[in-house]
Amino acid sequence: MRIVNLDAEFEKYLKAWMQKHSAQYGNNLDKLEEMVPDVYMTFLETPLALLDGKSPEEWYEAFSDPAELIETLKAHIRERVSVPDLLMERIVAVPGTEPYLLEMIRDDSLDEEIRMTAVSLMQEIGGNAPMEHYLDIITPLEEPSDLGDICAESLVAMGGEVMEPVLARYPRAGAAAKNIFADILCNFEHDDRIYSILEERFRTQTDERALFASYLAKYGDERALPVLVEASREPGLGYLDFVEIANAIEALGGDRPAEREYAGDPYYEALGRL
Repeated sequence: MRIVNLDAEFEKYLKAWMQKHSAQYGNNLDKLEEMVPDVYMTFLETPLALLDGKSPEEWYEAFSDPAELIETLKAHIRERVSVPDLLMERIVAVPGTEPYLLEMIRDDSLDEEIRMTAVSLMQEIGGNAPMEHYLDIITPLEEPSDLGDICAESLVAMGGEVMEPVLARYPRAGAAAKNIFADILCNFEHDDRIYSILEERFRTQTDERALFASYLAKYGDERALPVLVEASREPGLGYLDFVEIANAIEALGGDRPAEREYAGDPYYEALGRL
């Protein structure tokens, strides 16, 4: 299965279409742009010489070998050719691609973009099969990671079944992993262990106060109010941190703190110039 730069083919198709129909729409660029989604759908049904006279839909529909589909995906990413939506849709639709995608996720020798694409496709397929793989990726992280973040999104999508496994991993998690796990846990039902983690993160990660204030607000446990109110009064609290803490206090049913003087704060001044 060859690499096909379908985006480039569509650009040529669209350019020809616009030249042909510009007079019909009075050279109205806005109107022509509104037509692009419809033109794209027509393009997908149009026979192309590049595809041996088949339309893009027919071309990708003809492939059903999971290994071939996965190798084509890897080749697109390695060669920096945009991955066609039709290829990804076919990978999701064809039975038997899951083991290959799980192998890609586990293989830390692969380019991170390939592994992230595999995570996205597994999320579309659904199911909890990759859970432990995602936890294995996240747990050792000491620095922020795009791969870790997309694994976290998939874990949240799996629902409450991931809560206990995440809590079990938390004590041995790396610094960045603890933050990612807190982000996951704030989506689930109230549990004293989760509240303790969220409060601890808020108290100790002072350079990310705004982020963890938002997690406490999302979790919705009113026990956080005194902690948030105390933090809102701290000398030297930055403007963005104050705003998010004040929002969290309101979200939990408290009274919004009085506005503070923030002249000179770079974020405050930047917002004032908007």
